[in-house]
Amino acid sequence: MKDIYKEEEITIPEGVTVDVKAKAVRVKGPRGTLTKNFSHVEMEIKKVAENKIRLVVWHGARKHVACLRTIASHIVNMITGVTKGFLYKMRFVYAHFPINVNISDDAKDVEIRNFLGEKVIRRVKMLEGVTIQHSEAQKDEIILSGNSIDNVSQSAASIQQSTRVKNKDIRKFLDGIYVSEKTHIVQDE
Repeated sequence: MKDIYKEEEITIPEGVTVDVKAKAVRVKGPRGTLTKNFSHVEMEIKKVAENKIRLVVWHGARKHVACLRTIASHIVNMITGVTKGFLYKMRFVYAHFPINVNISDDAKDVEIRNFLGEKVIRRVKMLEGVTIQHSEAQKDEIILSGNSIDNVSQSAASIQQSTRVKNKDIRKFLDGIYVSEKTHIVQDE
């Protein structure tokens, strides 16, 4: 059954400004600016007050109304990104051949060597706004950080997928680089 009117409201915290123009949402905060275009979704996105945004769907079926909460979550993630940032920690898992990871000087791409003893060098580029570094506190760990959760998580997924074991029993060969922790750059006190 179609819902005639469905809405979702987002409260904007202090120190963050959100601009909406033709379904393009720009969020500006202390850590930087993020922009995302939602013109592919049929809904109204309005700034109703200085600290409130309202998303409205008219005459929406079940799946169309579900987009409402998805877009709201995207905007909340953008707000979190420009206030706290996102930080993913990845650990190297290996049984026999130690995985060697080299990070370029500008921290924009990574080279993975000696995975399962192979001579192939795997290169993974980081997406825009994502920086990568070796962990000082933990051996065999890298840290990905950035403001956009989409770019940070996709970069982590690209690293994990580059070390996928092929043509072997994955129950036995558990080697790879896996996400061990997801947190924020700026920690709450």
